[in-house]
Amino acid sequence: MAFPRDDLPTPALVLDVAALDRNIVAMASFAAERGVALRPHAKTHKSAEIARRQIAAGAVGICCAKLAEAEALAAEGIGDIHLTSPVVTPGGIARLRALAGRIKLSVVVDHPDNARALAGCGATLFVDVDPGVHRTGVISPKAAAGLAKAIGAIGGVQFYCGSEQHIQSATDRHAALAAKTEYLRNVLDAIRAAGIDVPVVTGGGTGSFAIDAELGVLTELQVGSYIFLDREYGDCELRGPAFEPSLFVDASVISANTPDMVTIDAGLKAFATDSGVPVITAGADGHFVFMGDEQGAVMGKELPALAARITLMPPHCDPTVNLYDRYALVEGDTVTGFWPVTARGRST
Repeated sequence: MAFPRDDLPTPALVLDVAALDRNIVAMASFAAERGVALRPHAKTHKSAEIARRQIAAGAVGICCAKLAEAEALAAEGIGDIHLTSPVVTPGGIARLRALAGRIKLSVVVDHPDNARALAGCGATLFVDVDPGVHRTGVISPKAAAGLAKAIGAIGGVQFYCGSEQHIQSATDRHAALAAKTEYLRNVLDAIRAAGIDVPVVTGGGTGSFAIDAELGVLTELQVGSYIFLDREYGDCELRGPAFEPSLFVDASVISANTPDMVTIDAGLKAFATDSGVPVITAGADGHFVFMGDEQGAVMGKELPALAARITLMPPHCDPTVNLYDRYALVEGDTVTGFWPVTARGRST
């Protein structure tokens, strides 16, 4: 079913599978060399096929942000999943129990009431620790120890420093993460002083994994965006293996009447908009400006003609992927097939 990339309808989410696979292998090798478990976060790709590739390369399982994502990937054969957000509603807990009967499942908890509601659910419970963002997680070492005692035997502790992932300077990011990790040590000491074992300390991300491994407290890495390397991470000084951009959006020039500008068929519905604008990687020498829901503009002096193809790197990969039903798989200028975005739109 291979066909020329220029025949692909646009806008299209495009995946360079060779680059993807190199990124997967590079991270798996890094984790194995340092004796750290790898549990990539599937909220980035929402794809059963990519999850299978990550596990085949050495990952112990995957993370999911939402229960519905886990259900969708479990239905495709993914058998070891950690839920990184609490599940608290009666309906959600019933679904969690059902899922825990089919796969190896763990989930975070940040309140004793939730721990009691999940008693006997079949999933392993992790204490979620707030690193200071106040999104989820217990807010002190004392609260962490109290929750661990309420649970009894915990699977471990989750500590994800999301705000630190995109600090552009590697030196500044290291300093920020070192301070957060010192707090995590205090949390772990409090839990262990209460007589509770902590088998796993899970967290980290694409911006922090190399620093986390150096600091030596996390035993499991929840990296996600390394497989795609979006513009937001491309702007950062990353340590560790060098990853390649593998995820793009192809668009077409649909109007070329204005000097120094062409309009393309990719706008607000084609890219996540929380992290600035995409970067043009092929087809034009210029910069992108959003022009509305369906269109964007490429501004520059030497621009392509009507119907030309332009390729762009998304600013933020996770929510961009969630806008599409499928990945178009490419090798150079050839489309070789498609993968569904398995958990696309699964937000509950």
